[in-house]
Amino acid sequence: MSGFARLSAKFQISIPKSVREPRAWKAGQEFAFIPKGKGVLLIPVPDRKELAGIAKGAKAEGYRDR
Repeated sequence: MSGFARLSAKFQISIPKSVREPRAWKAGQEFAFIPKGKGVLLIPVPDRKELAGIAKGAKAEGYRDR
């Protein structure tokens, strides 16, 4: 599954339907742009509600900074 898009004069890109539909991305979705070599990773930013409870049961003991 791939798609192509062109950067507009307003520096906007439309995400092809074949890419956004399987991921259920909707209008208003926020994304992070992460430079990677000569390209860029496009990562959806999760909503706070989606993150609730993901660390349930995690223990702070036994970890150290690296």
